[in-house]
Amino acid sequence: MNNSNYFNPEFETMSREQIEALQLERLKETVRHCMNNEFYQKKFKEAGITPDDIQSLDDIRKIPFTTKGDLRDTYPFGMSCVPLSKCVRLHSSSGTTGNPTVILHTQRDLDEWANQVARNLWMVGLRPDDVFQNSSGYGMFTGGLGFQYGAEKLGMLTVPAAAGNSLRQIKFIKDFGTTAIHAIPSYVTRLYEVMQEQGVDPRRDTKLKVLAIGAEPHSEEQRKRIEDMMGVKAYNSFGMSEMCGPGVGFECKEQNGLHFWEDYYIVEIVDPETLEPVPDGEIGELVLTTLRREAMPLLRYRTRDLTRVLGRTCPCGRQHVRLDRMRGRSDDMIVLRGVNIFPIQIEKILMQFPEVGTNYLITLTTDDNNDNMTVEVELNEGTDDFVKLQKLEKEIKRQLKDEILLTPIVKLVSRGSLPVSEGKAVRVVDKRKVYQ
Repeated sequence: MNNSNYFNPEFETMSREQIEALQLERLKETVRHCMNNEFYQKKFKEAGITPDDIQSLDDIRKIPFTTKGDLRDTYPFGMSCVPLSKCVRLHSSSGTTGNPTVILHTQRDLDEWANQVARNLWMVGLRPDDVFQNSSGYGMFTGGLGFQYGAEKLGMLTVPAAAGNSLRQIKFIKDFGTTAIHAIPSYVTRLYEVMQEQGVDPRRDTKLKVLAIGAEPHSEEQRKRIEDMMGVKAYNSFGMSEMCGPGVGFECKEQNGLHFWEDYYIVEIVDPETLEPVPDGEIGELVLTTLRREAMPLLRYRTRDLTRVLGRTCPCGRQHVRLDRMRGRSDDMIVLRGVNIFPIQIEKILMQFPEVGTNYLITLTTDDNNDNMTVEVELNEGTDDFVKLQKLEKEIKRQLKDEILLTPIVKLVSRGSLPVSEGKAVRVVDKRKVYQ
């Protein structure tokens, strides 16, 4: 067994100079490979550049951005850089707002993806003698197969439980001696509620020691709640199907930001309006360039996710860039009465109150030509103390106003009264379009 603290010591322990030298080498290779594709040939011609113009990492700014719209416009296989006969799998989005985005993979792509996920899981202390339960959807959603192959690559016994069926999940956790679970944050909360109903104490009745959570934005406050409930550390995971899926970024045991693997990606943070780079520490839009993708390399892909650079050194010994948790998406921003609001700002305030649970819903309406926001949040326990509830509601409203600069309507509702989804939690319902 590898007893090192690193799954891939050669790449995880690189200095900044080594990382950047490798990135430049792989960027040049990737750009040349992209010239096998008509879309990128046209993009480079329109920008008046050739692969020979990329001689430094700073030269990446000469390359035009790629967007989700480009993937939809070239649906289904117009972004491929290899013959379809060399591809062994595809994943796609739901396509509810038009053509889905399709991502192709060669066998080498899948092997590299599994390696990234295994690297993440090893980093938080998982080893071949652990039991990994994957409570994520399989199929076109990348979270299932991505973690499945990564956990197998590491050598763990894997339990492909898939999403939902909480009673079965709990039985598997107990019977199989599950030590690690991957799930979206809102589902971990649901799992704990069912454990409570069944009289199961995760600290006493299970062998759990690690949670991998991701796929939906969540605040630090929600993460701490999950850790308190389950009695184990919960590590933030970042991935997106356009890059491969899970495995792009992950927290180490320090929990001081997401390490993004710079031997696989070039990370940029830009102003979403001007598209110019922002200084380290300032929030901007994450832009990623793939460096080891065979089937569908993507150059300067605009993720729409908002984050910031926290640093490039870490007590864990890795010098791969550390990014803050995703603050939301630039295209998920709520604009209410001219104020820009992100749902995670509201969650951060709600999670500070122990009296309320983790399930909440933001509803936007237009009443008498005025746009309004209603925040419904479930209570942890039922109470008939009207004065106490009124005081709690008033304090939540006050703190929300301080955070978002508007006064929402706050409704405290009974536990279990808000909808629960087995997929990503629905946090915002915008009914204003009905009136427009």
